[in-house]
Amino acid sequence: MIRGTAHKVMLLGEIGVGKSSLAQRLLFNRFSREYKPTIGVEVYRYEVPEAIAGAPMSLILWDTDGNFGDAIFRHVYIKEAAAALIIGDPLRPETLDATVRLADGFAEVLPGRAVHYIVNKWDSVSPATAPVLPQGYAKRPVMRASALSGEHVAEAFIEIARAIHRRGH
Repeated sequence: MIRGTAHKVMLLGEIGVGKSSLAQRLLFNRFSREYKPTIGVEVYRYEVPEAIAGAPMSLILWDTDGNFGDAIFRHVYIKEAAAALIIGDPLRPETLDATVRLADGFAEVLPGRAVHYIVNKWDSVSPATAPVLPQGYAKRPVMRASALSGEHVAEAFIEIARAIHRRGH
């Protein structure tokens, strides 16, 4: 397979929101109910299945430990990131509030980079129990996805690849 340009994408969010589960679903089409926290960072390569502007593209996914919180912005892991996917859990509204803080922190440290939200575990809520998303969500793209079912997972990563291309990072 011919590999195109590679772009670093940070997966950020609180502990247990499903960052690793989204990566596992995307890359290996699998889901495990067994919770295994990420220690530090796991790095994966994702070949975007469609050409972006006529050229192949790879995303280097940095699946981070949820314990970093805002300290991630002072860590070498963030260096040279082209974009961030900020993940929250609709069953834990405090994680959605944290996503806004993380998105704003990423944008401050790396201005001009693409930042999108993923509300994972969306299949776990009904219209009656769906949380009201924080106000900060209005200024960035939001994807409602499920690592469990795979719904909208690939689309979220393809959308961030398109955003990286549009912004030239």
